[in-house]
Amino acid sequence: MNAVDIVRNELLEELEIGIRSMEGLLRKVKATDWRYRPADNMRSLKELARHISAIPEVDLHLWQEKDQETIQNLEASYDKLESSEAMIKAMKNGFGSYKTFMLSLSDQDFLTKKTKPFYLEKGAVQAHWLVEEISHFFHHRGQLYNYLKQLGYDVNMFDLYV
Repeated sequence: MNAVDIVRNELLEELEIGIRSMEGLLRKVKATDWRYRPADNMRSLKELARHISAIPEVDLHLWQEKDQETIQNLEASYDKLESSEAMIKAMKNGFGSYKTFMLSLSDQDFLTKKTKPFYLEKGAVQAHWLVEEISHFFHHRGQLYNYLKQLGYDVNMFDLYV
């Protein structure tokens, strides 16, 4: 295994930890708490959970330079997910597609092929997008964890590294 494969696999394994831990956090959510919103200018717990569930698939489509309408339609499909189980299933399917794509890239493409989401002026290489994916996912996982803490759920750091 070469250095590029080692780095790419390590990053994908880190993202997979995020996916597994989100699955555990989502399984803890009581249906009565979905409407919780810490502040008027923040997402509700359900809106945040749906957004996190969508990240792997939506970001994959962004890195593949899908147009704005396609992305909005995809996001809208996640807005219809009602249960933790539906969100988990969609998130895991999206991650499967994301991982397959990243592993399908040649070393050269992973390191040098630039793509540009519709909302940016400049593109970035695929290695950058994988790091961006992890950062985006873990940022929102942290938000959801804090929501659960605020609601009094019994969650701790061990829920984050499963």
